Amino acid sequence: MAREPLGEDDAAELARMFKALSDPVRLRLLSLIASHEGGEACVCDLTGPFDVSQPTISHHLKVLREAGLVGSERRGTWVYYWAVPAALNRLSGLLQAPVRASVPARSGA
Repeated sequence: MAREPLGEDDAAELARMFKALSDPVRLRLLSLIASHEGGEACVCDLTGPFDVSQPTISHHLKVLREAGLVGSERRGTWVYYWAVPAALNRLSGLLQAPVRASVPARSGA
């Protein structure tokens, strides 16, 4: 974004990812999944930390999956989720501003 302007398709895809992350529950879910031991988490491990119903957790996981931020796989009666490294790297790379020695830092005021 700071290196070259986004194209229409890239902007639409990235907007879906950012929209998915704009909800605090989804942001926490992604963090729990990404930081879970072994790199993946069972849905059974994701419902306890939240004061919302299991169907609501399932909805939030579906939004994250449709945005391409997490992958999933059913194993028996449980579904396991993992963060998609390429998606996280893409978001991270987009937000990294290039270092420019000749541009003075601006204050927020």
